Amino acid sequence: MNLVKGRFIGVGVGPGDPELLTVKAWRLIQSADVISYLVNEKGESQAKKIASDAIYSATSAQSGIPIYMPMLTERERANRAYDQGAEAIAEQLEHGLDVIFLCEGDPLFFGSFSYLLERLQGRYTCEVVPGITSVNAAAATLVQPLTMLKESFAVINGRHSDEQILTALQQHDSLVIMKAGQARPRLLKLLDQSGRTDDARYLEYIGRDNQRIVNDISTLEAEAGPYFSLFVITRSERQSR
Repeated sequence: MNLVKGRFIGVGVGPGDPELLTVKAWRLIQSADVISYLVNEKGESQAKKIASDAIYSATSAQSGIPIYMPMLTERERANRAYDQGAEAIAEQLEHGLDVIFLCEGDPLFFGSFSYLLERLQGRYTCEVVPGITSVNAAAATLVQPLTMLKESFAVINGRHSDEQILTALQQHDSLVIMKAGQARPRLLKLLDQSGRTDDARYLEYIGRDNQRIVNDISTLEAEAGPYFSLFVITRSERQSR
């Protein structure tokens, strides 16, 4: 009987560009016993696709634990999926196998890894390899500083209330609004209401083949967009010295 339990390791694979995978992430993925990742209803995994080159160059045979995750705002089905995924991962850890969980962006920044971590931490050794977030990738893609000097900066969620979003827009110099897709029509109205339409830029699928950037958001369709989208808001006039 193997008394040495495996490690559960969350590995950030970045926002989409495979070349943004860190050397450490590549090494761990390449040498992993078991790889886990979220999949959609078609069995597709964005995280696995980003890491595909590292997976294909694996040094030994690997097994996989795909976790189907319904893209819904209600949490009951999502929690069941995380419960089942954690059980499958725990089974491998009990056999002394390390399990690498691939997470888009960074595992601890709006990362699906966090929900598995809270189910497994304390029972097993858990580690994290940070990844480049979509926030940092967006700034790099726009070649635009997120903050300078005394500017304040906040990251908010497009699912927050109108009042919360308006307050953030009024209080902070720079913001990134994550999970903007379904809330896009509402967010456009709030940006206009706060007088910050000219400060905002919109991005979808950063670092991927279908990347889209809209610099003038007054031209952006007031309709729901994809899950992988965000707004970057910075002062159009800013002090740099």
